[in-house]
Amino acid sequence: MTETQLPAVNREWHLVSRPVGWPKPEDFALVEAEVPQPGEGQVLVRNAYVSVDPYMRGRMSAAKSYVAPFELGKVMQGGAVGEVVASNAEGIEAGDHLLHFFGWREYAVVDAKQAVKVDPQAAPLSTYLGVLGMTGLTAYAGLLRTASFKEGDSVFVSGAAGAVGSQVGQIAKLKGASRVIGSAGSDDKVKLLVEEYGFDAAFNYKNGPVSEQLRAAAPDGVDVYFDNVGGDHLEAAIGQLNRDGRIAICGAISVYNSTEPVPGPKNLARLIQTRGRIEGFLVGDHYDLQSQFVEEVGAWVRSGELKYSETVVEGIDNNLEAFFGVLRGDNVGKMIVKL
Repeated sequence: MTETQLPAVNREWHLVSRPVGWPKPEDFALVEAEVPQPGEGQVLVRNAYVSVDPYMRGRMSAAKSYVAPFELGKVMQGGAVGEVVASNAEGIEAGDHLLHFFGWREYAVVDAKQAVKVDPQAAPLSTYLGVLGMTGLTAYAGLLRTASFKEGDSVFVSGAAGAVGSQVGQIAKLKGASRVIGSAGSDDKVKLLVEEYGFDAAFNYKNGPVSEQLRAAAPDGVDVYFDNVGGDHLEAAIGQLNRDGRIAICGAISVYNSTEPVPGPKNLARLIQTRGRIEGFLVGDHYDLQSQFVEEVGAWVRSGELKYSETVVEGIDNNLEAFFGVLRGDNVGKMIVKL
């Protein structure tokens, strides 16, 4: 087994009670534990960057979903990338860098079969959690496969300044969209979408009814809506959907902290008129696109054709606050914690 010098203590975040409505600091605890040792076929990784994402709110509930809930009193999970400091697995040595799913902690023992080697010389380590990672593949698969995007489509993206939404809009432009419209939660983010990411139009959803702002931004309607928000955004998109329009449901952050059932769109019957389609998707169903995604998007990133932003929070002590920030929409691009 190859290894480097290890500290005595590992810090990790535990879920101690299931949040009702908005999560509170007292629902969580930063716990000190022993640094774990890798068994046969395992490696110990010192996490360099960990991810916080909106979907994690759903795992804090006991409700049945597409992924098991976090267990009370145990360390939570999430995307992470870091350096191997001890290896008990063939083909992986100390000093290698791995992408894995055991974040919310400083050190993680990972089955080698559940990790992917990444090259920090090819791209910054943090990008493997964002633009070249799960959020990037989510944008790529959701737009091109689920929403069946084709050249000439008009595309509307909600949460467009976030990690997924910002890539959806840019990929659509690079693939020949006729018009790309985004919504965001601040005037600064709207400016970023148009001036930096090349969106044709964008609006601040806090400045007025989404339906009215979308109608003004997309007078000829939309062919594709990529939904990260749900609620009034979904209803507005249905109202502007063109004949044979497609809606890909990626997330619904506007309702994640609701304590009562949220009514669905009032205008679903319009899908009959438009012959529209709504389809939900999970990135985990589309890993067959991984190599194609990395090749195509990686080239765009290297050439500067596709731009990305990261909001980086320092220290595991601030992991929880970074997660709260994602739920509030504080981030521009991918929210990442640097350990």
